[in-house]
Amino acid sequence: MASQANGATRLTIDQLAQRTGMTVRNIRAHQSRGLLPPPVVEARTGYYADEHLARIKLIQEMQAEGFNLKAIERLIEGSSGAVEEALGFKRAVLTPFGDEEPEYITQEELDERLGGPYDDKVARKAVKLGLIRPLGDDRYEVPSPTLFRAGEELIRQGVPIDHVLAVADRVLRHASSVADAFVRVFVDDVLGPLPADGAHDPADWARKRDALERLRPLASDALLAAFKLKMTSAAERRFSKVLDS
Repeated sequence: MASQANGATRLTIDQLAQRTGMTVRNIRAHQSRGLLPPPVVEARTGYYADEHLARIKLIQEMQAEGFNLKAIERLIEGSSGAVEEALGFKRAVLTPFGDEEPEYITQEELDERLGGPYDDKVARKAVKLGLIRPLGDDRYEVPSPTLFRAGEELIRQGVPIDHVLAVADRVLRHASSVADAFVRVFVDDVLGPLPADGAHDPADWARKRDALERLRPLASDALLAAFKLKMTSAAERRFSKVLDS
């Protein structure tokens, strides 16, 4: 059982291992790498405190976020606050661009909404485009309900589903190119190369995260504005030919 001294936690290495779910061997390995501060030794027994629990929790969280031990070591060796800012930046990078929640539908609902049933070729195409994701037991995830509803409305207007999927294919391919361009600009011109020492300055991590957050609405707004311009031009060209014929 953990002991208390002046209100502070005192754990042996076995108790620390049990509390954190780590092995004693890994705890000692972290100590040897400098990831954990040494315990307080009394009567030849090492005692660990709340700071050790917090540090192990932080290391586990960083590992879960994809940082390897070498990167964690560099960050922990750096200035105060670098670890927290690095974690914040990593979470910002992995946060989806948008707050749209997926929908979950059955095969029966899918057929009803899209005027099906359709052959396997249509289903495979929709899955390949990422419009639906099979979950088994005749259930599907719809990652973007907005995009799905657009296709649903086109089908209701009499557009064949193979034409709908062809349009979706072109939209997604062009959107992918735009996304790649924005990410390339951010990585090359805004983010720049990460210092070999793990970017110890927490202010630098904060600046990079702020830049990433600014990119989110900028990318979406620019894509929408460009689409509106091109949609207007395309509509004018198409309907001018129809009206002049």
